[in-house]
Amino acid sequence: MSHQTGIQAGNDVKDVFASARSGDQYRVLKIVIDGEQLTMDTTRKASKKWDQEYDSLVLPLLEDDVPCYILYRLDSKNNQGYEWIFLAWSPDTSIVRHKMLYAATRATVKKEFGGGLIKDEIFGTAKDEVTLIGYRKYLTLQAAPLPLTAAEEELRKIKLNEVQTDISVDTKQQTLQGVAFPVHKDAVAALERFRDKRINYVQLEVDAKQELIRLCNTEPTELKDLPLRIPKESARYHFFLYKHSHEGDYLQSTVFIYSMPGYNCSIRERMLYSSCKNPLVDMVENDLQLEIEKKLEIDDGDELTGDFLYEEVHPKQHAHKQAFAKPKGPGKRGGRRITRPPAEEEQD
Repeated sequence: MSHQTGIQAGNDVKDVFASARSGDQYRVLKIVIDGEQLTMDTTRKASKKWDQEYDSLVLPLLEDDVPCYILYRLDSKNNQGYEWIFLAWSPDTSIVRHKMLYAATRATVKKEFGGGLIKDEIFGTAKDEVTLIGYRKYLTLQAAPLPLTAAEEELRKIKLNEVQTDISVDTKQQTLQGVAFPVHKDAVAALERFRDKRINYVQLEVDAKQELIRLCNTEPTELKDLPLRIPKESARYHFFLYKHSHEGDYLQSTVFIYSMPGYNCSIRERMLYSSCKNPLVDMVENDLQLEIEKKLEIDDGDELTGDFLYEEVHPKQHAHKQAFAKPKGPGKRGGRRITRPPAEEEQD
């Protein structure tokens, strides 16, 4: 059943969700369908680390023949707040109509709570699938690499068999340990001028045929011009002197930008730029003594707005937010909740 049921969250659910999103008052929430709306069945507070109390809090909430939704808070955070596991419990012994009803309402629960806070979503029909061991098995399966195609396997072997060599061309710093491709002398000279603030922009490219990192562009570049310097069809490395004010001080921050325009590039080009990036940065920082304040990876020049660069160079600290007043936790609901099928349905 892919369509929505029209069932909406009750006020108790909305209130608890708001409190759960704003702080660490709750460890686990159990939500059920009661009549024509979502209702908060049970809430529990945290008393230990998330994995030390997972089974003891989650498993007792699971009934053998009644579906439900469980939200379980982890101790980790993302930029929106604490991360949660979303468990959709639909036991095999539940009647088909209830399974379908809960399956069709699952998206509504996630939307009401906030999908950005849900780290993992698990669908369980048997308890061993939603135990702590079951959750960790799920994580292992999710982390397993997908099978490689023949072309990807060939490229993987090429990368493993690559031998880093010194090239006797007119280069500088080509014998640096760990540099996948030598850096041409013109590129090194441009980086030195950049370090001394005689220029404010350097663009480098990988010359796959000559196995060199070459100078591509040193045009004077203002912030408004920066997006125009990002090629749409090929990867590049960029060093930009970001001039700006912060808390009343005038600053000049070096930003390294690795631009890779999605899958417009071949797999080989993506592999070469990715493998050369870190050795290049190490050479610039350690041998040229150029301090890089921020390293960025982008796939489109339009991302490089003034606000974006400022927030990347000066990330906001998480301000303390006053927690919502904790609502009174609802007790167990009886009566109207569909905990048992009607007698005629059981007979069917």
